[in-house]
Amino acid sequence: MRKSLVAAVQVGSKLFNFAATLDVFAQKLTTLKKQGVDLAVFPEAFFGGYPKGVDFGARVGMRNPEGRDLFVKYYNTAIERKSVEMQKILKLVKDAGLNVVTGLIERDGGTLYCASVTIGRGGEILSWHRKLMPTAMERIIWGVGDGSTMNVASTDIGNVSMAICWENYMPLYRAHLYAQGVQIHCVPTVDDRDVWLPTMQMIALEGRCFVVSACQFMTMSDVDDPEFVPLQGTEPNTVLINGGSLIISPMGEVLAEPVFGKTATIMAEIDLDDIARGKFDLDVDGHYGRPDVFNLSVNTKEQRTVTCDESLE
Repeated sequence: MRKSLVAAVQVGSKLFNFAATLDVFAQKLTTLKKQGVDLAVFPEAFFGGYPKGVDFGARVGMRNPEGRDLFVKYYNTAIERKSVEMQKILKLVKDAGLNVVTGLIERDGGTLYCASVTIGRGGEILSWHRKLMPTAMERIIWGVGDGSTMNVASTDIGNVSMAICWENYMPLYRAHLYAQGVQIHCVPTVDDRDVWLPTMQMIALEGRCFVVSACQFMTMSDVDDPEFVPLQGTEPNTVLINGGSLIISPMGEVLAEPVFGKTATIMAEIDLDDIARGKFDLDVDGHYGRPDVFNLSVNTKEQRTVTCDESLE
């Protein structure tokens, strides 16, 4: 038996306030360390925030100054990969001594990306992923990732993959992760619908892997900015994101039921031998595959607008 304790941390960002969010992160890590957690998954856009319910003043063919001003606030609280802010995050993980997957909003030049990062016990970045396809209105504020950030991370408790929110509905991306031998599939998300549970069960069954999905629980009390006026309302107890974090086994068993309507940390002990038990009759990248019929080509090269060919110099 190869057992580990995993957790999904259901907590909201302090929108537009990195320092306050970092404090929440530190408090959660301290508790997780005491509980003996080996891997903790935090939600989508935990650092940087998910501005659910606002439109940044954008309409087809139109943008307004107020929306641009709100975007500036959002842009300024995003995190550059090589930054003091990121080093603070890494140090907290190192001090806690556990593996962490967390969502964050990454700033690279003039573009923001919805990203997730796997961090090892020693505070080292093991894998960095940019969301391949922002959903609907998200495309106004986030750029698209490319194939260069789709690596499964090797941790001391197993191979860890990441897919952010509706990336989990991309079957070809899932196939690419399965081909890398994923054992624990981590899902930072803000999808708080009831149907998220069967989605995660299907992926666990398909990939014969554990699935740990962490969703924010966020209310207007987490937002200290009068210019943030979401459609949901502005009363302090107004729920912006309602949770629904969960943990699933390779056979689709619900190891930790979805929790809604409150901040929570859900945990489960997992046994990696359950993966072999599941793959006995279904291995989509092995004996249950048909490479003679189906073949997936994946471009893992970094995509840049401007490249320099040194051979021409």
